[in-house]
Amino acid sequence: MPNRLSQETSPYLLQHQNNPVDWYPWGPEALAKAKAEDKPIFLSIGYAACHWCHVMEHESFEDPATAKVMNDLFVNIKVDREERPDLDSIYMNAVVALTGQGGWPMSVWLTPDGQPFYGGTYFPPTPRHNMPAFTQVLLGVNDAWKNRREQVLEGAQNITEHLRSSLAAEALSTELPTRADLAEAVKALWRSFDWKNYGWGGAPKFPQAMTIEFLLRYHTLTGESTPLEMATKTLRAMGRGGMYDQLGGGFHRYSVDAVWLVPHFEKMLYDNSQLARVYLHAWQVTHDAEFRRVAEEILDYVQREMTDAAGGFYSTTDADSEGEEGKFFVWSQAEIDTALGAEAEFFKQFYGVTPRGNFEGHNILFVAQEPTPEALERLRPLKQKLLAVRAQRVPPGLDDKVLASWNGLMLAVFAEAATVFGRADYLETARRNADFLLNTLRGENGRLVRSWRLGVKGEGLNGYLEDYTHIAEGLLALYETTFDEKYFLAARQLMDTAIEHFADPAGGFFDTSDDHEQLVLRPKDTQDNATPSGNAMAATVLLKLAALTGENSYREHAERALSAVAPMLARYPTGFGQWLSAATFALAQPKEVALVGNPAQSDMQALLATVFHAYRPFKVVALKQPEHVSAVPLLEGRAQVNGKATAAVCFNFACMLPVTEPEALRAQLDEKLELK
Repeated sequence: MPNRLSQETSPYLLQHQNNPVDWYPWGPEALAKAKAEDKPIFLSIGYAACHWCHVMEHESFEDPATAKVMNDLFVNIKVDREERPDLDSIYMNAVVALTGQGGWPMSVWLTPDGQPFYGGTYFPPTPRHNMPAFTQVLLGVNDAWKNRREQVLEGAQNITEHLRSSLAAEALSTELPTRADLAEAVKALWRSFDWKNYGWGGAPKFPQAMTIEFLLRYHTLTGESTPLEMATKTLRAMGRGGMYDQLGGGFHRYSVDAVWLVPHFEKMLYDNSQLARVYLHAWQVTHDAEFRRVAEEILDYVQREMTDAAGGFYSTTDADSEGEEGKFFVWSQAEIDTALGAEAEFFKQFYGVTPRGNFEGHNILFVAQEPTPEALERLRPLKQKLLAVRAQRVPPGLDDKVLASWNGLMLAVFAEAATVFGRADYLETARRNADFLLNTLRGENGRLVRSWRLGVKGEGLNGYLEDYTHIAEGLLALYETTFDEKYFLAARQLMDTAIEHFADPAGGFFDTSDDHEQLVLRPKDTQDNATPSGNAMAATVLLKLAALTGENSYREHAERALSAVAPMLARYPTGFGQWLSAATFALAQPKEVALVGNPAQSDMQALLATVFHAYRPFKVVALKQPEHVSAVPLLEGRAQVNGKATAAVCFNFACMLPVTEPEALRAQLDEKLELK
């Protein structure tokens, strides 16, 4: 008989609906039951594409004997971390404080009022690898709750106070980041760079899209070659490795080795949005066709496999299919020989295919030869043949919920790529997504909800700070693509709401709104993790809005947030990548480009090409038709010169003379920016 999770919309929760565990979703019913029965809460947090979450479910949560222990001793709550980043943040910080490390599945025990007192990650069904069996942990926690209650409650109070004090300690500075901070961050990235295999760190090795974006920005500002070298070598290594799906496009989550070969095979929307955007920017800087190809292949994959008919983008695909990790993606030599016939040998040499394979007797495809235009053209029909073969396999599980913040990230790159690559299909995808987000995930009061799936909004899932900021970033990118002012106005309204309901009087922003469910503490994450933190993206978007509107209050909110993390940027650059990009924008005296003319006419198209063809991260752009009264303050009082498409460029609180020729505009845009 299905448990209470059968009424949920999250695919991750629905995966557990037939467990014998008496699971509850997080909510008043479960919390009230814990208090009424004086039982501790067992809180299990994971996500649909998490391999070890599936393992623990099969080993423990599907086992009737284990379930009976859980049901007898605890109130059991299951949470999808992607739906509830607030709970995930609070209790992951608690687990790290308790054990020194974290991860998913997260297993944490709480007092009935929600205070954590014991935790960990995966627990096996029998003792192994110096880990106790899950049932041993359950019985041990129950014994402590029954017989050492006072110690348990004291420990829970201490952990909670530790978490609160950690939040209070985050306001480390009142001084803005400086040019020296950015230079020190680059030096730190240089010192920790893997000059053999590229990227940062050893195994496992994660893509660092935000870090690479910062390096591209720093190179653009300073002309220094080393930041560009680190960025491009890493992008090339990732795009040629097995972590990239060489057939279907899109990146897997991370590489389990240091050489970008063997991936953890799940695919996440947030990774692919950030990576597509940084490959796009790398192409703008270098005009290396390899970077454009990867960016477009990622976006084509998302259109093909991760886009709902309603316009939203799905969240993840699983690492496993038919119970085996990577089975959908790997190949035997015999399969390739059968599918490709006479062309198989060329394909195998290009993608490193051998009889023994490189992954459990099979082959993960990787680029083993220089990808020349001639080779890529010859490979095109061969890849299509193998894609058709792969399509006959059992696919990995799809988490088809639509998350607001992740959609905002993907919206931004589709919008930007539509202009940069001249792709009308990308523009249509971006428009449909933006309209879906604004019409479906935004209520009449302007407030967002976190998620949607199969026509149903996530019940009670209020939007978080990152939902407001990431969607606003996407909307501003779409405004600069279409110059449809409804997207500018919506972005501004979302950020006004964020200021009203999320701002911390001490500076920065809380992750939850002032009318959110009251938890043991109000989270305020500042570090960038796999996705930009809501605070870092708030600073990013507010700085752009300040340039577009002239509203100094936007800049003040951004600068207060930046000041709080300034000491961390040079010390931990890979943990503050979005902050570094925001700080670079703040220090770069960005250019404000006001255009007047008809975007459909050739004279304005020439000006637009000048603005967008090159990588120009330190700018905002607005456009209005002649005689139109615009809602964008930057355009106030702007007019054409001699009836021609006209551009006016302002920076550092001064404007240059309006120009009508692309060469004159390019000269103004290329005038050297100086870091403050």
